This record gives sequence, structure tokens and C-alpha cells, in this order.
Amino acid sequence: MAQTVSISEHMRKLKQQHRIAFIPFLMSGDPNLATTSKAIQILDQLGADVIELGVPYSDPLADGPTIHAAATRALLEQHVTLDQVLSMVKDVTPLISAPIILFIYYNPITARGPEKLCQQAKAAGISGILVPDIPLEETGQIREAASSAGLELVLLTTPTTPKERMQAIAKASQGFVYLVSVTGVTGSRVSMESRVEGLISMLHEVTDKSVAVGFGISAPDAAQQVVSWGAEGVIVGSALVKALGEAPTPEAGLQAMQTLAQQLRDATNN
Repeated sequence: MAQTVSISEHMRKLKQQHRIAFIPFLMSGDPNLATTSKAIQILDQLGADVIELGVPYSDPLADGPTIHAAATRALLEQHVTLDQVLSMVKDVTPLISAPIILFIYYNPITARGPEKLCQQAKAAGISGILVPDIPLEETGQIREAASSAGLELVLLTTPTTPKERMQAIAKASQGFVYLVSVTGVTGSRVSMESRVEGLISMLHEVTDKSVAVGFGISAPDAAQQVVSWGAEGVIVGSALVKALGEAPTPEAGLQAMQTLAQQLRDATNN
């Protein structure tokens, strides 16, 4: 069994050291799996604290146009499968120190079986799992499978989540609490909504776990904004996926992604 890093322990240490977690997201297989592997290693070298890795899926309800397009390219142009993603991860995890969270929709989990999927993910060196399309009440089976395999289950809370429910989600979430900063799908936005500050404060009232903010952070100033509002983690997806996947060549994509990731890492270090 692969040795994996505890996300909870890692986030606790960062919080104690008053350091902000930089959590980038990549879509597996866009532009190809070899490039995804290189990108993971680059992000790790830049100081990514946790890396979220998306499994391409044909009907990604939570994802905006950039990540949806990346998933479509991975599926239709590269014919990427879940087994190929897990194989790539198994090869790259010994080379990095950042824990990996698998961002995967529920249908592929159901197709494989939660127990089998979680065991295979753990064997590949994955530390956690995030399933964006199931509500708290329906997480029992995947939680049990994840716990049995030694994976942490990260849960999402949104701007429309009532405080009592937010507390229940925060209590159940492992590793950190993922605060979705907007109502809607993922994507880059020019500025962060000011109500995010209140949402972060509300979560801090109901949990001592780290709060990481995602959906809509695409530039260093937005990252600095959510940090100033009290977030312990900054999650960046669409902007990095776009830089990597929409470049003229994989090499150019890696360079563009690295440049942006370094700016975001620097912003969260300030």
C-alpha cells in the first residue's frame, strides 16, 4: 500500500505556522497524461500544499466552461480512463510531497463501486477524495469506503448553505472545509464577491478546521483578498487549467501554468 500524506495533519501544521495553503487543481489528461504528471511535479516544486486532480467526466455539473472543455479534450482527444489516471498518479506520487485529492463525480464511483475505487485510489498514493455532486445526507457509503481505505473525504459548502447545515458539513469534512465562493459553476472571475468574507467568518464560528476558498480565484490579487478575509487555503482551478490546456503546445502550457502558479504561490505567502 502506498504511503500517503494526511491532509488533516498537513493543514493543521500550516495553520499552526500561520501559513496559507496553496491548493491548485488540474484536469487529468489535458493536454495529455504525461503533461499532467509533469504539471503535478512542477506544482509540488513550487510549493503547492495540496493538489486537486480532476477525473474527466462527460457531465460535470459543478464545472464551468474552462474545466468542462478540458475534461472533454481529455475524454475525446486523449480517451483518458480512470485506470489511466490512477496509473499516472501511482507513478508520480513517489516523486512529490504534496498530498493529492481526487476530484471525481459520483457516477464513475458508482460504476466501479465505492470500496474498490477508494482502495485503488489509496494504492495509487491518493490522500483524499472530493465528490462535488452528492449532498451531505448521501455521503454515507462513500465516507465508509473512504475511511476503510484510509482516504479523507473533503466536503463542499456554498454561499446558500444555512449556518446549521454549514456546521454539519464542516464537522463531517476531513482535511479542510472547501468553501465555494460563488453560487454556480467554477470559472475565473475578475473580483471576489465581498460576501465571501462573511461566509469565512461564519465557518470559523462553527469549526476550527481550515477553510479553503475555491471557484473563481484566478489572479494573485483575488488570492490575497480571500487570505485577508481569513481563509486558510486558496484553491485555484480554471485559470491554471486554461493556461496548461489551451496553450499551443504542452511545453508552452507547462510554462504558462508555472508562471501563473508561482505568482499565486507568492501571493499566498505574503
